[in-house]
Amino acid sequence: MDKIWLKSYPEGVPHDIDMNRYASLKALMEEAFERFPERPAFSNFGHAMSYAELDRESAALGAYLCGELGLKKGDRVALVLPNILQFPVALCAVLRTGLVAVNFNPLYTAHEMQGQLGDSGARVAIVMENFAHTLEKALPGTAVEHVIVTRIGDLLPGFKGRLINFGNKYIKHNVSAWHIDGQRRFRDCIANDKADLPEVALDHSSLAFLQYTGGTTGTPKGAELTHGNLVANVLQLNAWVGKLFTPGEEAMITALPLYHIFSLTVNALFMMHFGGENVLITDPRDIPGFIKILKRTRWTAITGVNTLYNALLNRSGFTRLDFSQLRFALGGGMAVQRVVAERWKKTTGIPLIEGYGLTETSPVVSANPLTITDYSSSIGLPLPATDISIRDDDGKELGIGEEGELCVRGPQVMRGYWQYEDETKKAMSEDGYFRTGDIARVDESGLIYLVDRKKNMIVVSGFNVYPNEVEDELARMPGIAEVAVIGIPDEHSNEAVKAFVVRRDPGLTEDAIISFARENLTRYKVPKHVEFREELPKSNVGKILHRALRDEKQGPS
Repeated sequence: MDKIWLKSYPEGVPHDIDMNRYASLKALMEEAFERFPERPAFSNFGHAMSYAELDRESAALGAYLCGELGLKKGDRVALVLPNILQFPVALCAVLRTGLVAVNFNPLYTAHEMQGQLGDSGARVAIVMENFAHTLEKALPGTAVEHVIVTRIGDLLPGFKGRLINFGNKYIKHNVSAWHIDGQRRFRDCIANDKADLPEVALDHSSLAFLQYTGGTTGTPKGAELTHGNLVANVLQLNAWVGKLFTPGEEAMITALPLYHIFSLTVNALFMMHFGGENVLITDPRDIPGFIKILKRTRWTAITGVNTLYNALLNRSGFTRLDFSQLRFALGGGMAVQRVVAERWKKTTGIPLIEGYGLTETSPVVSANPLTITDYSSSIGLPLPATDISIRDDDGKELGIGEEGELCVRGPQVMRGYWQYEDETKKAMSEDGYFRTGDIARVDESGLIYLVDRKKNMIVVSGFNVYPNEVEDELARMPGIAEVAVIGIPDEHSNEAVKAFVVRRDPGLTEDAIISFARENLTRYKVPKHVEFREELPKSNVGKILHRALRDEKQGPS
């Protein structure tokens, strides 16, 4: 596809990036340590860790991993950690020493954890004690030789850290009994802050992460993300939004988990490039607690998914916050709904910029220009150095306005799936494009409009229905707090549209919803069934899990 989007780039945004800026993520991190030693890098529970402290403690842990434990370049380290200060310390230690980070959702079951440990071949696991009992069950049959355990408050100062550790274990009862032979304490592993990091040669081709994803098939696979992939995406983001940020002055709210690729790149690594601060939110589901943190924190940027923004906007305490210093809000991970974007703009005074990406693309592929003032319904323009193509099921490129699979090529695209050569071949075209599994179209200006996931599409009497469109329309109904739409078998029309609704108005009825839909949607898109729920199933980042709803035994409500 011709790069028609370049003509729509805002003034000053380059068409390409200089990959020579950083040879590796190690170089990016160490530049931040040198330029911003006294600036806060990450903060949590009201305590800030400076870049100098992050440098010192990550170097100590890196030296321990490679010295005491004997790890070598390319060895995998499992990180089973939520958003606490130990995460960036472990992350920097791993990446500075040429090791490979394998990020885990700490809420995995033992079966899920064992599968990922086994597939990755991780030799070391670093875990918060809340999840040590699960890890204990997952260890048999894996290659894990050493386990490093930390408590939630271990990097917080003095009495505060001890108090939080005590409350976590004995008041909140978040720590189940566990026993792992030979386990080591995180604090002991960083005790020698005079230890020297081993010299290791890293370049753009060096593997940085095995980032697990269901991809387009649903089978968990490790996307091989290199130092070059992540460096590229940081530089692409810098080209797109960098003019908004002042080096050493920014503070980004980091509510999405750092083990997720969105937060990992856009928050942790991108903010390090600017010498900015990541304000870590350990439990974003505690919305009242979250708002209290926002109230007492100076913050200039935030990232999140649609459900997170929606949850904040539905709390009166959020609307009373001071947004005078907020300059940037990015939505991704799932479609941003018009009603949420419009309420965000009205409340904060700034637009909610929607972007798009995938684990396999490190993650950002496209974003709306900073020049937009209102909701665009688009996922934006391809970032610098990114090519896209819209293709049909036979791989034929389609034209402007035609709907097909969005395919992506660029320096941020993974090198493949770990130990899944056949899956890699299926995911990549012969000319080097990654097949995203998402249906999209491109308009005359180059803006991309995401229609839906290929596998989410509902076929009603031969007509294609995309859940995103129905959900976006129903979300405008005042009595609806959240909604998800799937297809269920129907003897007359092959499939029928079913909506799962969380009510804001307890008196809202199925008939009212269907009537509203009939006024705003073509007949075959109108839900035939409505089921009310107290909550919808969500992923670790708050993304609504349509697959979980489809896997339930569905029928008329």
